[in-house]
Amino acid sequence: MIKRLLLFTLIIASVTANAQIEKELPAKPVPQKLVVDYTNTLAPDQKEALERKLVAFDDSTSTQIAVVLVETTGDRDIADYAVALGRTWGIGNKEFNNGILLLVAKNDRKIWIATGYGLEGALPDILSKRIIENEIKPNFKGSDFYRGLDEGTDAIIAATKGEYNAPENYGRRKGSGKRSIPGAFIILAVLIILSIFRRRGGGGGAAGLLFFPMGSSSFGGGGSSSGGGFGGFGGGSFGGGGAGGSW
Repeated sequence: MIKRLLLFTLIIASVTANAQIEKELPAKPVPQKLVVDYTNTLAPDQKEALERKLVAFDDSTSTQIAVVLVETTGDRDIADYAVALGRTWGIGNKEFNNGILLLVAKNDRKIWIATGYGLEGALPDILSKRIIENEIKPNFKGSDFYRGLDEGTDAIIAATKGEYNAPENYGRRKGSGKRSIPGAFIILAVLIILSIFRRRGGGGGAAGLLFFPMGSSSFGGGGSSSGGGFGGFGGGSFGGGGAGGSW
């Protein structure tokens, strides 16, 4: 009984924290775009070039890679902010949860790559970390943000195809992957709590609330792109996988 109470408390705390973060997030852009720059760092032609590349990748694979630049995440950890933004916007396909968010907090000088559930195997934290260290950070340090994002997204695309591999001696650095275990634990806790409610005949109410932060159906989104432009986010969700860095 005590364990169940602790799990219930954990999930309620997660719901409350996510609800608070969501209030601080930028609204989903209208029209929806895969490249969103709230900092005016990228020139119009640079945004268009990135958008075309990511839309083409979405068209051919249904995997959605979103690039978002914000001034700051405030008092929020960039990893928590990125996961909340990915869930709220519904980046990725709802069925496969194959969304990726490359978030840049420019004034904080921080980067985070968040991966949807369905891509945590193809793009594990160690690869996300290496992409940041090798492709993105060197360019950002030279203030070449477009090149960093262009080469970073190229590397992400290659990783999802199994064409970008870390060397065997590339170990986990401090901070890489630390979000994956808590994310998996919360998923397990949600399933346990839902099971308890179902056994007792509670089909909705609190059970629906508990599932809110993890279920991709909680967040609206359009279908996948079908050519000729971005068709909108597909309602994907995120479990906490990813890695980050600063420059």
